Order: sequence, then C-alpha cells, then structure tokens
Amino acid sequence: ANFLLRAFMFAILLIFLILVSEFNSITLPFVIMMSVVLSFFGVFAGLLLTFKPFGIIMTGIGIISLAGVVVNNAIVLIDYVQKLRERGLSKMEAIVEGGKTRLRPVLLTAITTILGLIPLTVGINIDFIGLFKGHITKFIQFGAESSQWWSGMGVVVIFGLFFATALTLIAVPVMYYMLADLIPDLAKKFSREVEPDSDAAEEAPAEA
Repeated sequence: ANFLLRAFMFAILLIFLILVSEFNSITLPFVIMMSVVLSFFGVFAGLLLTFKPFGIIMTGIGIISLAGVVVNNAIVLIDYVQKLRERGLSKMEAIVEGGKTRLRPVLLTAITTILGLIPLTVGINIDFIGLFKGHITKFIQFGAESSQWWSGMGVVVIFGLFFATALTLIAVPVMYYMLADLIPDLAKKFSREVEPDSDAAEEAPAEA
C-alpha cells in the first residue's frame, strides 16, 4: 500500500513537472491535474455500483493508469485552446472552438479504452488451447477465476474514465476560463498599484 501510494504521488509530481515545462505556466497544469482529482468520484462510484472492494494492488494500479489517460485527454484540449489563442481568438472563442474540434479525439480515446477493458472487467476468458483440442463449447468462458484478479482495475479505469471524460469537456474548460490568465492579471494589477507609489516617492524629493 505504501509503495503504491508513493508511486502514485511520484507519477502525479512527474506529470505536473512535465506540464509546467511544456506549457511554461503554473496555472494550466493545475487545471489539467484537477481532472485527475475529480475523476476519483467516478472511481468510487464504480466500486460502489459494482460492489467491488477497494483492492490496494489492482485498484491502485488502475488509478495510476487512469491518471495517465485523463491527463492526456485534458492536454489534447488545453493545448489546442492555447494554439487558438495564439492565432488571435479570444479566450471564450478559443474554448468553444477547441471544445468542438477536440470533442471527437477525446471521446474516441475514452470509448476505445472502455470497450477494450470490458472483457477484462466482466471476466471473459478465451481458451485457445481448448479450442485446438476440440472443446468448442468451452472456448469462451464468462466469470473465469483467472480474470477476477483484474476486474477491480477494469472497473476503476472504466468508471473513472467515463466520469473524467465529461469533466474534460465541461469542468476543464470552465476552470481554464477562470484560471488561465490568473497570474498575468494579478501581475498587471500589482504593477498598476506599485507605479503610483513609485511616482509619488519620486515627486516628494523634488517638491522638497
């Protein structure tokens, strides 16, 4: 448990540092990483709905895997919005256009990942050896014991990704609109407050 927790924290820190160097910003990585935090609601909802226990090993591996996929979807959206703003579009126009353009890639990533994990989650086991021996009726088995080990990880990724995809298309643009220019706006406001004070300090000796 401690090892997986340290691995998860290290993965989050490494992703954050890479995003800071990529976007040259502090606020944008926070916007992207918030989608990872909010995706945990989908993880716990999935475990409750499927009556799966919170397995330390497989659930932890699923959460780490989920973080990478969720971050990728948010990066695809935010990076394109940034490029649109560099072309001269306003913040709102870039968010709307970016959401429409990147809707398909984000949905396709989520759908293909979810569909690929469904056999693992429901416990579909394909016995190729039995097929070669002529046991056609036992070729596909549902609920095999060998697949139960992985079902917890599949539930975590499927429900977390389903929930995070909605957040990527709704919550991430909202947070981007509120926080993208937060530091530049604060810097401008601070500089405006400092300039009158400095001008007053320069005029005081001259009057004396």
